[in-house]
Amino acid sequence: MKVWTFLLAGALAVMGSLPLSAADMKGQAVTLETSDGWSLSGVYQTPTEEHRTVILLHDLGKDKTAFTKFAASLASAGYGYLAFDFRGHGQSINQGEYASFAREGLDNEFNKMPRDVEAAVSFLQKKGISLDNMVLLGAGLGANVAAKSVTLTPDIGSLALITPTTNTRDVLTIPAMRLYKGNVLIAVGAEDKKTFLEASVIRNVAYLTAENNGREGSIVFLTAYNLMSHEMLDKYLIPSLLQWLEVPARPEIKPDLVVVEAEPQTQTDLLLIGPSSTEEALVPSVLE
Repeated sequence: MKVWTFLLAGALAVMGSLPLSAADMKGQAVTLETSDGWSLSGVYQTPTEEHRTVILLHDLGKDKTAFTKFAASLASAGYGYLAFDFRGHGQSINQGEYASFAREGLDNEFNKMPRDVEAAVSFLQKKGISLDNMVLLGAGLGANVAAKSVTLTPDIGSLALITPTTNTRDVLTIPAMRLYKGNVLIAVGAEDKKTFLEASVIRNVAYLTAENNGREGSIVFLTAYNLMSHEMLDKYLIPSLLQWLEVPARPEIKPDLVVVEAEPQTQTDLLLIGPSSTEEALVPSVLE
């Protein structure tokens, strides 16, 4: 009897350590077909009325089940989601596995992953969901792919990047941040200094782009001490993400009107004096 009890306890321990399956994610199993022949395994959860839909893009070596906990929170709050396995990951391996992909090259399979996002967007549009009601949320490699994807679909309503870098497998983020005019959330842990610094640069470029388009309140930056990628989607960050989904842009704060009596202008006041070389050196532009 003791032997059977021990074996049962061991089996339960093994079951507890098994990875979550797509069956643990609430929603409908779907298959997305890309323009270049990949069949992508996905799970789709419809949103409740007046809620948006989040496209979930996982990290390198992960799959859609890495979002299981966060997906449950989205569904409970009424948000829809579409989680799928990138090409070469999880159950999306009809043309090979990601380990065989070239790590470098602007035309490698990682740089073709925006076509996976394009298939997801097309699927949602057929469901009657507009681009403005879609949110791209990626973690790690998925964050870089999400950023690159908005260069193809710039009208997507919002973009959430969890631990993005400037370059992952030659998938670049900075070019997209120079162009995207929607709401952006960036979350990164502070312990890995390299990742934190790169995410901060991405944030700065996004902020300058928003400022140039009169949307200063559209950039949100969140941090944690030692969490990375999917680990950041914990009980502390999830409420902040749900709040951001509800209100992705801070309202404009207008200054109080102050009436100041104008002083007479002199010819000297009208002279335009450019910044000195020292001042220019102190304020470099990250956009150059």
